[in-house]
Amino acid sequence: MIKLCVFDFDSTLMDGETITILSSAMGKDKEVGEITARAMAGELDFYESLVRRVRLIEGLELSRALEITSNLPFIAGAKEITAYLKSKNIKTVVFSGGFHIATDSAQKKLGFDLNFANELHHKNGILTGNVGGEMMFGDSKGKMLKRLKEFLGLSSDEVACVGDGANDLSMFKEAGTGIAFCANKILKEAATHIIDIKDLNEIKKII
Repeated sequence: MIKLCVFDFDSTLMDGETITILSSAMGKDKEVGEITARAMAGELDFYESLVRRVRLIEGLELSRALEITSNLPFIAGAKEITAYLKSKNIKTVVFSGGFHIATDSAQKKLGFDLNFANELHHKNGILTGNVGGEMMFGDSKGKMLKRLKEFLGLSSDEVACVGDGANDLSMFKEAGTGIAFCANKILKEAATHIIDIKDLNEIKKII
């Protein structure tokens, strides 16, 4: 029986990529989008791609970044699936290679239990182009899930993961149920279930 469900954030719960949406305010969305696509397909090292993309939003006002991230669009069924999992007493956690300014706001709106992400460094109200945090590397999600399982006393069979990109591979290895949601080919190959309909309510058929 599933007791913990871990979601990726960008392009899984949120409809788009936070870094690309932020970079559009700087006119850099095309450049950032290309790097993101390559990283999610497993063509680029996640850490290097993250650092390169965050560097491109240097100079963005923090207030503008907060405004953007508090108005991100969610994928159909995001609120419903969180409520559904909660009704089944399944803990719901978000692991994001993106940023707390997006996931913290989403947690208030969607009601998941916990989130791990990265922090955009800022000074005097301006983003410096530097980043740090819990989800910086390609294997960060797997390592964090391993810790969570040990802390909660869960086996892999009691864990489900939902994601779309290459940096979700490491957490799929720690879960008995891996759901590739509108995902890249590399993740589909590692999944136990594949959803190609852009509606998170489809997860109810699996969990």
